[in-house]
Amino acid sequence: MCNVKSCQSGAGKSWLLGLDYSVVQQCMHCGLCLPTCPTYSVTRMERHSPRGRVALARAIADGRLELTRAFAEEMYYCLGCLACMSACPAGVNYAEIFEHARAAVETERVLQTPMRRFIRWITIHWLFMDLRRLLFLGALLRLYQRSGFQSLVRRSGLLRLLPARMRELESMTPDIPARFSAAMIPPVSPARGRKRYRVAFLTGCAQDLIFSEINRDTVEVLTRNGCEVICPPRQSCCGSLHAHNGEWTLAQGLARRQIDQFPPSEFDAIISNAGGCGSHMKHYAQLLSQDPQYAERARQWDAKVKDIHEWLMEIGLAAVPQHEAPAMKVTYHESCHLAHGQRVVRQPRQVLQAIPNLTLIELPESNWCCGSAGIYNITQPEMANQLLDRKMNHIRSTSATVVANGNSGCLLQLIHGARKHQMPVRVAHPVTLLAEAYRRGDRSRTHSSGEI
Repeated sequence: MCNVKSCQSGAGKSWLLGLDYSVVQQCMHCGLCLPTCPTYSVTRMERHSPRGRVALARAIADGRLELTRAFAEEMYYCLGCLACMSACPAGVNYAEIFEHARAAVETERVLQTPMRRFIRWITIHWLFMDLRRLLFLGALLRLYQRSGFQSLVRRSGLLRLLPARMRELESMTPDIPARFSAAMIPPVSPARGRKRYRVAFLTGCAQDLIFSEINRDTVEVLTRNGCEVICPPRQSCCGSLHAHNGEWTLAQGLARRQIDQFPPSEFDAIISNAGGCGSHMKHYAQLLSQDPQYAERARQWDAKVKDIHEWLMEIGLAAVPQHEAPAMKVTYHESCHLAHGQRVVRQPRQVLQAIPNLTLIELPESNWCCGSAGIYNITQPEMANQLLDRKMNHIRSTSATVVANGNSGCLLQLIHGARKHQMPVRVAHPVTLLAEAYRRGDRSRTHSSGEI
């Protein structure tokens, strides 16, 4: 058996060889992860299961298997939903194995083609390394949509000339909001009433580009709950996209950038409202464990990062004033990385249950992946669509009029699913529903006091 520490080399394989061997050795092959794995549930093939993927990674770490294209394709067929980690009795850190395996794949370049290299460079290496570029692209897309040109193109029939997959991708194009976060959220938002906490708020990438209103709602809810909110207008990507797609070096650089911008010692909490981002940011200590300059600050950072639902319930949610409002039937789809990565399960439901006139209906398979999984719905459309159809059928069975979810990728996937299945259901973040309830309470209080 190859000793991991002595086998490191300049080869891409060293991402797996450099992994603490106990991580890959920990799997007992008990199979309790199998029923929780979406890809295994569809294919019933061992290599498409967490157990099978861990075995492949261990074989490479042992030197018994070469890092091949087949292994690379298998690691990108995995959703990275981490449901297996919730099910595993041995506590196998599948997320660490998964990310190291993809890093090895990218360093070895076993999937490399000129087109793939270009797409990864333009997105991961360029677009998401400076969010000004992403928001500029978003502004152009917003102009395309709001000028009526997108509607004209769709009515013209030109899209029928495109391949079916391109037509599907076009239909998934998100609606870009009128303003991004920096135009709605001041750098410092004072607490309403007595200040109890000072927190930093991270606006995110896709969250800012597509769901900036959720960011505004999040800051409003935080201030109503005694928090002074620090939210600089120019922020960076958290590095989640990079780490999940094998670019650990870039992810490390972005982690350092976040720690420099938001020194953890200066805040009571560092707030994220996107499940995938929050899950990644709670593991900066692992990402920077070999960096003597940042390792200690990264440990402090991990302790301060809080999902918005988690933080609100930790500090005690300010009561929503009772008011007259239409009854809402809401079901909740759990973000994989919020439920399995962060283990934040109870708190989003508690936030929803605090809203007057809201009935929470449990969703069958609520913690089952919707198929978004970062960019999985783009790179693996067939499996993603099967999972989306399964999710939408469960949502339909609840007869809910609102689907709540706490992650930008899932929100976008569910909006696409509602359109695809022609379901008249609203898709919303729990914090948006809470912010709306607070505002209704304000109006009700103003009306009952006779103020004009």
